[in-house]
Amino acid sequence: MKIPGPGVLFACLVTATGCSVSTTPEKSETSNNTAGSIERFDPAFDKLVPESAIIEKVAGGYQFIEGPVWVPGRPGHLLFSDIPANTVFQWSEQDGSSVFMRPVMPEGATTGGNGGSNGLALDPNGRLILCEHGNRRVARLEDDGNRTTLADRHKGGRLNSPNDIVFHSSGAAFFTDPPYGLQKQDEDPNKEQPHNGIYRLDVDGTVTLLAANQTRPNGIGLSPDERTLYVANSDGPPNRLWMSYPLSNDLTLGDGSVFFDANSIPRPGAPDGLTLDQDGNIYGTGPGGVIVISPNGKHLGTIATNELPANAGWGDDGSTLYITARTSLYRIRLNAKGLVFKGATGR
Repeated sequence: MKIPGPGVLFACLVTATGCSVSTTPEKSETSNNTAGSIERFDPAFDKLVPESAIIEKVAGGYQFIEGPVWVPGRPGHLLFSDIPANTVFQWSEQDGSSVFMRPVMPEGATTGGNGGSNGLALDPNGRLILCEHGNRRVARLEDDGNRTTLADRHKGGRLNSPNDIVFHSSGAAFFTDPPYGLQKQDEDPNKEQPHNGIYRLDVDGTVTLLAANQTRPNGIGLSPDERTLYVANSDGPPNRLWMSYPLSNDLTLGDGSVFFDANSIPRPGAPDGLTLDQDGNIYGTGPGGVIVISPNGKHLGTIATNELPANAGWGDDGSTLYITARTSLYRIRLNAKGLVFKGATGR
């Protein structure tokens, strides 16, 4: 969650031998209201991001925002976390920005963590799910305003700081648990897990460790057919990667492989949040902006907001991509269709 400075964007193009670097996009344009720029590396990008697309800044003045999730309704609204402000904010076209929940982590908490929530999602019943950094748990907001702990431990040890979560059609969820909510991260004396894990949370509350081989597992998403789990790794070089894992019928993971290597993009930032559209294209916040990657791992283009983004999620009618970027909230209307109404961020 470091705030990076400016840099130069390179494209990573997939070849028969792996990833090659191109420095010349087919087209680069600045949006009409100067809230960012769009860089096009492949004609397939034009089908997703129309020539008329405009990056809009719709709200600002936050500290560090993350985890956008759209709540359908009349009208619908967006919820997102401001981690250091220990607050969940609500934004709508009609009413602008307001506080939805404060504090997330109560004053005087003795968890050893710090900060508010990070990733947000809706479960299959439409209830808000929070990955709570400071409280070091996954929680559910109930109708009466209270929160229920869904996961806070694995094998007796407290989780590090759950970061992001995605739901499977079975009702189970997958979440990541890096150490960002601990002051000294891996070296923090309050760290009780020997790893930074990828977990499954079953409907009955069972928490199962699925993988422990990523240094900083972060954003997470499922392919539309639910056969592949994608996990961003937000560590610095050489670990700026998006990983993919085959998902078995019993909801265990096969061996992970590098889906996209962002180390060759010499821009600030690392893979962070991610979401997918209905065709399986990934929209991952990473070096230089929101990097759009095809299902076969090809960098199609980049949506670069004026601030380096941390996460993205679908909203409105499912074709608007909302982007949380440091101190501001942005959006862009696309031709692509997200899976926003399936009940979870990134689906």
